Amino acid sequence: MSTDLVLFDLDGTLLDSSRIIIGAQELTAEAHGLPHPGRERGFAVVGLSLDVALAELFGDAVPAHELSVTYKRIFNGLRGTAGYEEPLFEGIADMLSNLSRWPDTVLGIATGKTLRGVEYVVETFGWQGLFAMIQTADNSPSKPHPGMIHQAMEKAGAGPQRTVMVGDSVHDMRMARAAGVTAIAVSWGFQPAAMLVEAGADLVARTTADLAPMIASALRRPVPALV
Repeated sequence: MSTDLVLFDLDGTLLDSSRIIIGAQELTAEAHGLPHPGRERGFAVVGLSLDVALAELFGDAVPAHELSVTYKRIFNGLRGTAGYEEPLFEGIADMLSNLSRWPDTVLGIATGKTLRGVEYVVETFGWQGLFAMIQTADNSPSKPHPGMIHQAMEKAGAGPQRTVMVGDSVHDMRMARAAGVTAIAVSWGFQPAAMLVEAGADLVARTTADLAPMIASALRRPVPALV
């Protein structure tokens, strides 16, 4: 049987990181004397590589690299403090445990986070060995460029018809479409489902329980019977 590849975005898809992301954006804006354009705009750039996201959010009044340095310092300082937790969305842990036992299936991450940020998440949730490949802003162009998916498919030996991208942003959906893979949107993330459908989502998961059967359907395989 061919290898199946299932890629996940992190923020807004697996992690509810809304409080720390918006908090770090607002404090970054304050540090540079800039107005924050609001939560909707703040969420709209999540998923992009950090320099790209901050440039889109705040314009060119301050160089994106300077904003990124400030944002990283603030974000890392907020981690682990009350009010800025980054919990998993309900049902995510069980869903990943289920998928990890599917035969001939490889799980991966495709995120705008840095590798350092992903490693923190992996350690926090004990995900060592769960994801066979991790594509980040450190080794790929920013979403929606399809580079992350192309690299993951090459490493996994999976073609487009055997690959699924699961995400919560228009950047995830456009990246998936550009790579020619199935795009599954989740409705519990940072952008409305209608926007994700418009951006090219093939399927929309309303709950985490929807994901396993949707992924199996996209890969044209039955949901494995696990003991």
